[in-house]
Amino acid sequence: MLSLKSKLMGLGFVALSFSAFSQAPANWFNLDLSSDKVHGVSSEKAYKELLSNKKPKKTVLVAVIDSGVDYEHEDLKDIMWVNPKEVKGNGKDDDGNGYADDIHGWNFIGGKAGNVSDETLEMTRIYSELKAKTKRTKKEEAFYTKLKEEIEGKTAQMTMAKGRYQAIYDAVEALEKHFGNGNFKLEDLSKIGDDASDKVKKAKELYGQIGKQMPETTGAELKEEMEGALSYFKSQLEFNLNPNFDPRSIVGDDYANTAEKLYGNSDCIGPDAEHGTHVAGIIGAVRGNGIGMDGVANNVRIMSVRTVPNGDERDKDVANAIIYAVDNGAEVINMSFGKGYSYKKKAVDAAVKYAEKKGVLLVHAAGNDSKHIDEEYNFPTKFYQSGNDPYKRGKKSANNWIEVGALSWKGGADAPAVFSNFGKNTVDLFAPGVDINSTIPGSKYKPNSGTSMAAPVVAGVAALVKSYYPELSAAELKICLEKSVTPINDQVNKPGTKSKVAFKELSITGGVVNAYNALKLADEMVAKKTK
Repeated sequence: MLSLKSKLMGLGFVALSFSAFSQAPANWFNLDLSSDKVHGVSSEKAYKELLSNKKPKKTVLVAVIDSGVDYEHEDLKDIMWVNPKEVKGNGKDDDGNGYADDIHGWNFIGGKAGNVSDETLEMTRIYSELKAKTKRTKKEEAFYTKLKEEIEGKTAQMTMAKGRYQAIYDAVEALEKHFGNGNFKLEDLSKIGDDASDKVKKAKELYGQIGKQMPETTGAELKEEMEGALSYFKSQLEFNLNPNFDPRSIVGDDYANTAEKLYGNSDCIGPDAEHGTHVAGIIGAVRGNGIGMDGVANNVRIMSVRTVPNGDERDKDVANAIIYAVDNGAEVINMSFGKGYSYKKKAVDAAVKYAEKKGVLLVHAAGNDSKHIDEEYNFPTKFYQSGNDPYKRGKKSANNWIEVGALSWKGGADAPAVFSNFGKNTVDLFAPGVDINSTIPGSKYKPNSGTSMAAPVVAGVAALVKSYYPELSAAELKICLEKSVTPINDQVNKPGTKSKVAFKELSITGGVVNAYNALKLADEMVAKKTK
C-alpha cells in the first residue's frame, strides 16, 4: 500500500501531494468509463446488465496473503472463510492439516511468544548475514559492499527527511498554539501581526511554503500527516534499516529450513491489520448492504494468511502462505506486497509451481517505486529463477500469475498512478489503485493508494468471473482477464516523470482490467469449451 507516509519520503518542503485531499469519485473503481466518465472496471455495469437475472455457480475462496484481516469488520464478517472442520478455541488441530484453530486462516509471522510487527528489509537481513561471515567470496564481497552503500544511503536519507518533517510538525504546532486551534488555513497566516514571536514568524514562513500546495488543508490535517510521516521514518531507522534488529525469535521456527511448514499461530488479524483489511474489502466487501462500501465480487469468501509485517516479508513465509492457501481451497490468491531483494526465491518458485499445478490464480502488485521492472527487481515474480542466482531471470514463467500496475482516476496523461511500477514484458495489466475507499479495522473505512489496492481489484474481478464460470482454469482465467482489458491509447506521463510515453508501453496488454468485458469473454470461452 502506498500510504501518505511513503509518499513523503525524500520529498522537499514544497513537493507535498496528499491523495487524502484529492476528489476521487465515490466508488470509482467499480464504475464505467462510458457512462460514469471515470476509468473503473465496469463491475456495477456488469451486475446491472449481465448478472441481474443470473445466479453464480459457486462461491470462490480468495486468500489474502497480507498483514492480517479484521474478520469482525461489519462489512467483512459475513464473507470470511470459516474452516468447516476446525473447532474454534480448543487449541487442537481438528482437521489434521497441521494448524490448530485456523478458523479464518493462519499467521506465519507469529508464535507462542506473540506476533512479529516490525521487521527489517530483505537487504538488511542479507547484509547482516554477509557481515557475520569471516570469509566472503569475491562475489559475496561485491554484493556486501553494494548492500552496505544502499543501507547507509537510505539511512542518511531517512535521517535528513525526519529532520525536515519534524520542522514542519513543529511549525504547525507553533501556529496551532498561536491561533488556539488547528483549524487555520493558508489564508489565515495574514492575520499574524508583526508583534508575533520569532518562533511564530518562522513557523508562518515555513507553513506558507507548504500551504501553497494545499491552500484548503487545515493545520490539524497537516499535523496528522506529519505524525504519520515521522512514525514512518522512525520505523525505517529503528527497524527496517537496522542490521542489529531481528524479531524472528518470536516465531520460534528454524528459519534456515525452508521445508519447515508447521509454525506460526492462529492470530490471522495481528497487531496491525489495516493493509490486509483494506485489500479484503476491495475484493469482496458485502455488496448492497447499505453500509460502508461495495467490493468487486459478490460471491466470495476471504481467507486471511498473515505473512507481511511492517518491513519486508520473508520468502519462507510467502512460500508457506501460498501452499497453505492452495491446500485449504483458495482458487485466487492476492499478494499485495513486494521487495527489491530475494533470499530464497527457489522456495517461492516451488510454491508458485504448486499453485499452478493445482489451478490457483495468483494476483500480484507490481510495486510503488515508479520503476521499470523489466529492468529492475520486484520480488516475488512470475519469472522462475535460472540456476542458483535469484537475480538472473529465467525464460520460463508462471501461467497462473497476473502482475498489476496502478491506475489513477484522473485519466488523460495522468492515467497511470505516479508511483506505479511498470514494464512492457513484466506487468500484465493495470487496475484502479489511487484513492480507493475500503475497509480498515474497527468497522471503519478509508481511502488508500498503491498497487496494493490495484491487485485486489483484479483479484475481485477474477473471483467474480470464476464464480459464474467455474469451468475456466487458472490459465484460462488469466487469458480471459488480459484479453478483455479496456485499452488506453493515449500518450501518458511515464510514472514518476513528466515525460510522455504510450500507455501500451507500460504493460503487456496496454489496458485496464474490465469486469463487464471479462464476463462476456468468459461466456464465449466456456461456450467453445462445451461444444
